[in-house]
Amino acid sequence: MSKSNRIRILIVDDHLALRVGLTAMLAARPHLLVVAEADKTAGAIAACEKHHPDVVLMDLRIPGGGVEATIAIRQRWPATRVLIVTTYDGDEDIHRAIQAGASGYLLKGLTSSELIAGIEAIHRGEKVMPPNIATRHRERVLRKDLSSRELEVLSLIVAGRSNKEIARDLVIGEESVKTYLKTVFQKLSVADRTQAAIEAIRHGIVHLD
Repeated sequence: MSKSNRIRILIVDDHLALRVGLTAMLAARPHLLVVAEADKTAGAIAACEKHHPDVVLMDLRIPGGGVEATIAIRQRWPATRVLIVTTYDGDEDIHRAIQAGASGYLLKGLTSSELIAGIEAIHRGEKVMPPNIATRHRERVLRKDLSSRELEVLSLIVAGRSNKEIARDLVIGEESVKTYLKTVFQKLSVADRTQAAIEAIRHGIVHLD
């Protein structure tokens, strides 16, 4: 098969061993061609500029951000498809990636056949998302968005801050903190701070790293 008829792939991941493994696996398929690898956002954009891949396999946690890289690539090269391949399955991770323009979202640990099928599908213009990920994305879309201030309050809850400490950190009154907490609890459908923190972490709204 000539190079012009092969699906051109860019692999973006900050783990060298994973990139090497993926490259070796995909190289065994005659209709696939890995044209470049990158370990951060800037490198991914430069590789797209130089190699014009058809499909980008994108990890979310790369220097510069996988979501940010996806946005940049989709804006500059709208014909290039981005397939997220990551270990992160929080609702917010999924939502942000799809909002950024990714055509698919797969979790690491999948089989080579599943990954190749995903690459082929998004190259055809299809969307790729396992049923459980698709369900969680639909639920996230239906859930009311938290405001930037509510997200700040929630992040401080996860960090273990008291109302008084939150008020000090955000330079607002404690009564305002209580109001924000009430709204956050309602939007997350929880009853207290502990449940809010658990939901925030479980759904990827707030990360501990």
